[in-house]
Amino acid sequence: MALPSADTPLYNHPLPAIEEWLSDMGCEQDSQELHCWTIERPKWQAELMLDVDQLSVRYLNIEGRDIQRSFKYSLSRQDVEDAVFGGP
Repeated sequence: MALPSADTPLYNHPLPAIEEWLSDMGCEQDSQELHCWTIERPKWQAELMLDVDQLSVRYLNIEGRDIQRSFKYSLSRQDVEDAVFGGP
């Protein structure tokens, strides 16, 4: 499936396209809770949740605590990508 352009808001992406994008970014989907994803990078790891109106991210154990951020689907895919995958 071809992704819409990077400046397209996430709410204009069909769910399979969002799932493909997350997979392409190195995320792994939870087999039990399909709206939950995980990613591990050398300096951080995070859990992502596809909520009704936003993408929620919880960066795990950053300086001893978790950091939670949420991004509305009205943001472009590029803006979300830069924010989420840039790390905490």
